[in-house]
Amino acid sequence: MNPLKTVYIALGSNEGARFDFLQRAIEEIQQKTGDVRAVSGVYETPAMGFEGKPFLNSCIAVDSRFKPHKVLKQLLEIEKKMGRERKTGDRYQNRPIDLDILLVEDEVFTSKDLTVPHPEIQNRNFVLAPLADIASEVKHPHKKVKIKVLLESVDRTELKLIPEKLKLPKKFSFSGFNYIAVEGNIGAGKTSFATMVSQDFNAKLILERFKDNPFLPKFYEDKSRYAFPLEMSFLADRYQQLSDDLAQYDLFKDFVVSDYDVFKSLIFAKITLHEDEYSLYQKLFNLMYKELVKPDLYVYFYQNTERLLENIKKRGRDYEQNIEADYLANINRSYLSFIKSQPGLNVKIIDISNLDFVKRREDYLNLLSEITEK
Repeated sequence: MNPLKTVYIALGSNEGARFDFLQRAIEEIQQKTGDVRAVSGVYETPAMGFEGKPFLNSCIAVDSRFKPHKVLKQLLEIEKKMGRERKTGDRYQNRPIDLDILLVEDEVFTSKDLTVPHPEIQNRNFVLAPLADIASEVKHPHKKVKIKVLLESVDRTELKLIPEKLKLPKKFSFSGFNYIAVEGNIGAGKTSFATMVSQDFNAKLILERFKDNPFLPKFYEDKSRYAFPLEMSFLADRYQQLSDDLAQYDLFKDFVVSDYDVFKSLIFAKITLHEDEYSLYQKLFNLMYKELVKPDLYVYFYQNTERLLENIKKRGRDYEQNIEADYLANINRSYLSFIKSQPGLNVKIIDISNLDFVKRREDYLNLLSEITEK
């Protein structure tokens, strides 16, 4: 999963319902590319370089996990969807929508299809004025000066700020939730999703520390020998981590999201331990469990076994490559059995077998809608 980066995009329209085209483009970018977190004012300027109707121009700041070339592809798809036909060799033309990448934080690169920063930023008043509305303190990566300084150096006599304001897209809200646990089988994508939510909604993130467990690789080599020490070490670590992290209130975060719930310890122990070992384990678990804060929303990602095996293979952890389909199917059944046995649990079971919420933002937004729906 790529890190979040802020992409600044210029929007322009001089054909048809110009203002409505700008607003629609913002909504499309929110759906395909990333979270639109800032929108500039709208400026009217004469057509430049050809005889045409006046343009309406704006700029937006988008937090995106996609690489710049992927963002470019998405913008071209949006233009086409909205009726723009790019003609080879015809640089200047009337258009219902024009979308250009201006900046990607402080990145600098040039390829056949894309140059970042956009080479004409410093020369265009209709770009600098709206860009300064939302990024006045940002420095041009080449010029090493702030956008507001570049704006002062261009002629602004033909710029006209119109009174109409573009709207930010409607955002999802996790208000009312203090602690959300995202659960699922091995390879279901719970860590990726919890991480994305923490970044997008200012949540404190708790990730399971399975990588540090010395028994895990040994368990996959010899399950009967290492099952009990593995489950005991997981239980102790999960209890300590959740006790510490949930007790420490973070004034700067809105809620907590974790990629596991401690009850998974009992689910996996039921599968891996012998009956006498499980009986002892359950007694210890019950003593610890009653002391922990419980999630007020429990999300379970169901994914079919075939997709789980594909995901496990893709992420390439050596010790996971010999996991058997029957073992994963048993885990799914155990989770669903646990959920059914907890009538007081606020739970949402979501089948994500046909979703790819990391690569397809539409899938991610659909998940957010289902989870936050009251």
